[in-house]
Amino acid sequence: MTHPIVSASWLQANLNNPELIILEARLDQNQSNLENQNPDLQIKGARLFDIKNNFSDTSNPLPNTFPSTEQFTTESQKLGINKNSIIVVYDTLGIYSSPRAWWMFKAMGHSEVYVLDGGLPEWIKEGFPTENQQQTNTYSKGDFEGKFQPELIKNKEQILENISTKEAVLMDARSSDRFHATQEEPRAGMRSGHIPGSINTPFTELQRNGKYKSPAELTEILNLNEQPLLFTCGSGITACIVLLACELISDNPKAIYDGSWTEWGPSDLPIEK
Repeated sequence: MTHPIVSASWLQANLNNPELIILEARLDQNQSNLENQNPDLQIKGARLFDIKNNFSDTSNPLPNTFPSTEQFTTESQKLGINKNSIIVVYDTLGIYSSPRAWWMFKAMGHSEVYVLDGGLPEWIKEGFPTENQQQTNTYSKGDFEGKFQPELIKNKEQILENISTKEAVLMDARSSDRFHATQEEPRAGMRSGHIPGSINTPFTELQRNGKYKSPAELTEILNLNEQPLLFTCGSGITACIVLLACELISDNPKAIYDGSWTEWGPSDLPIEK
């Protein structure tokens, strides 16, 4: 199992590697009310990985849904990404949206992709080089080719089937208040509650100061068995935080329910509270 996260000091030491590409997976708005403390800065040389627009299926009424292989390939090539690129993804909030970008590259068959532990805040704390936020840049076209791994994404029919079979453990990354329906969903028109049989694993419990807790702590919190793991949340973003935490300590098969609660909540599918 290749370790999927790197430290700020590792990234600083490898900045001159010609195969290294740094991607900022920024989300300007999020449902967790987290705020970017450094909106005008980025890691020196970083390229914008636009989850909301370029790397989502914007024709889908659900937010943040996985794009087609063709779209993902085209947008990656525009960023100058090659088949042999070593990709490090970070976000501006510590660890929030970067695991989503990491997982998307995994789902497109690219193995050399890593998440910067602590993200931009950790990088700035260490005093490493930053520059003003770059909004539009053009790069030499890369030769990246996405090879979609369909087993890494589940749809609502497969999640519904798993309620009966209990073949996989379904982990919900939302807060316990949302999971147990003691707090209304932040999006309008959503029922409150959770998918029957799922277990609540709030992503915030897996981090400390914007970085993942130690493998020993994660092992105790997550309490995994040998079953395959499925992950859900509000719209497929924070589910990837929990997936990456599990990847740090286990080789269990893992997949994201990409529709998550934005698909399940307004429907007539079964819920528990």
